[in-house]
Amino acid sequence: MKTLIDRILKEGKCFEGGILKVDKFINHQMDPNLMKQVAVELIRRYASTDINKIITVEASGIAPAIMMGFLLDLPVVFAKKKKPSTMVDMLSTTVVSFTKQREYHVCISSEYLTKDDKVLFVDDFLAYGNAAKGIIDLCRQAGAELVGTGFIIEKAFQNGRKVIEEAGVRCESLAIIESLDNCEIRIRQ
Repeated sequence: MKTLIDRILKEGKCFEGGILKVDKFINHQMDPNLMKQVAVELIRRYASTDINKIITVEASGIAPAIMMGFLLDLPVVFAKKKKPSTMVDMLSTTVVSFTKQREYHVCISSEYLTKDDKVLFVDDFLAYGNAAKGIIDLCRQAGAELVGTGFIIEKAFQNGRKVIEEAGVRCESLAIIESLDNCEIRIRQ
């Protein structure tokens, strides 16, 4: 996706330890036009797939997920990082955040993820595949079918795709970062 790649190269910032900061247009300040383009491309890639729900983990995956949900007229559900006092019957799992270097117990109401669901997981980044592992586990608990995953940016050198594909789940990424060595952003063309 050329527009996305151009933005990453122009406005992305690299930090030691494999960190790519794109908060100017993806996950702090968001560009709604870019989010729409991201959603359209992910929809195109999954056009032949039967999906009845979009799923993500709060918070950075919500923007592309909600845009896809809007365009497809599908519900969007996000795994919460804190259990609300009003949530009674829930599914939960543990997710490790690469960026924040901490564990989260994420949960979804069992009312919103069921055995009748064919879901697409959407998120901003694919690094080590930790969020995807959590979603795979939640879908397994619910008996839902995870038909695929879609990421705005994949850091190929952190091998998250391998985790997803070994679980038998399709993986699509719109921009694949080959390396951030020496704080230089190298993108697969």
